[in-house]
Amino acid sequence: MNLRVSRVVHLKGTVRAPSDKSLTHRAYIFAMLASRGASVIANPLQGEDCENTLRIAVQLGAAIQRGPTSVTLSPASALQQPAQSLDCGNSGTTMRLLAGVLASSPGIVAELRGDESLSRRPMRRITDPLRSMGADIIGDQAPLRVSGANLEGIHYTTPVASAQIKSCLLLAGLRAEGTTWVTEPAQSRDHTERMLKALGVELQSNGNNTVGIAGGQSWQGFEFSVPSDISSAAFFMCAAAMVPGSRVLLQEVGTNPTRTGVLEALAQAGAHITLIPREDQMGEPVSDIEILFNKLAPFEIKGEIVPRLIDEIPVLAVMATQCEGTTRIRDARELRVKESDRIETVANNLRAMGANVVTQEDGMDVTGPTPLKGATIDAKGDHRIGMAFAVAGLVASGETTIENADSIATSYPGFESDLSTLTERT
Repeated sequence: MNLRVSRVVHLKGTVRAPSDKSLTHRAYIFAMLASRGASVIANPLQGEDCENTLRIAVQLGAAIQRGPTSVTLSPASALQQPAQSLDCGNSGTTMRLLAGVLASSPGIVAELRGDESLSRRPMRRITDPLRSMGADIIGDQAPLRVSGANLEGIHYTTPVASAQIKSCLLLAGLRAEGTTWVTEPAQSRDHTERMLKALGVELQSNGNNTVGIAGGQSWQGFEFSVPSDISSAAFFMCAAAMVPGSRVLLQEVGTNPTRTGVLEALAQAGAHITLIPREDQMGEPVSDIEILFNKLAPFEIKGEIVPRLIDEIPVLAVMATQCEGTTRIRDARELRVKESDRIETVANNLRAMGANVVTQEDGMDVTGPTPLKGATIDAKGDHRIGMAFAVAGLVASGETTIENADSIATSYPGFESDLSTLTERT
């Protein structure tokens, strides 16, 4: 699929970005693991990756009932042996979290596979610590063959701040002997910890970005309304901030502090942002967010903020082309092992549109303001690249064509429709 975008006058209106992908994955997995009782997940993301996770839950014995805006999931009394391999699609969250679940499930033997992109992503960052716990895993990239075993708790220090590594080990630790500890170099997203606490699971901490979980704990079915994904909402935040005359209200956005680095970057750039608090969901804060256009200053991304906005860097780099001065992005080497090498992909595509970009091993410098020009952009099958350059096309002269944009459906199936709803074109 190709997506075509042209310059707009402004963006105006209200939209609810799709529900949070990470929280939908976790809700399905946690509902599948409940000791008893059905869980009702309202407003789940219905993108391809989350549907894969739901299908895997059924393969492992769960029963589901779909409503107009919800999914009711009833767990099996124990995880069942799947008849076929478990297709994680493009979702690293699904593969890494389920690896922890399956590794700690004696009697279950399963193969976790993914698409071409997921099959290139590094899995040794979870397989090594799981093996240290006693796991039986063949492979360090997808497909992974996991044979459930009786695990022992360990204290593991992660090489990078990663919610997926941490969540994998915490879920493995739930069924391990003793206590499993995870220490990170910086705090990563804490969705798993918040959800576990809301379910009554006791977590331990000794500070220094360390969390521990004792084996043998369980929970019952729950109700959860999935908030809108701040990573998806970020595309319209950045677009409204840089397209003159824009005013956009984004509804029911999850504003977990470990995810709000994009709001801090926008504020640093001088964007006009207003948060209107809504009711929390299982420990997850939720707000409506209003963004108004403003003349933008350059900003800096480095250090502890990086894990809190790692997925938003592509669209923030696009926004940087409209800031008056040089924006510097550092400490983001993790971008090189995402669905694509996002540092090189973003830089090359911005240059094709006339931007001034210098890459670094762990980031880039973007100097603006630059009058962008329409170009043909290769999204490389990366959903965030596709949407980021659709935003770039809103301020570019001529038409911008994003090739290989099918992957946008994995996280934001209604992106093109919502973009059309908000835009008034020249």
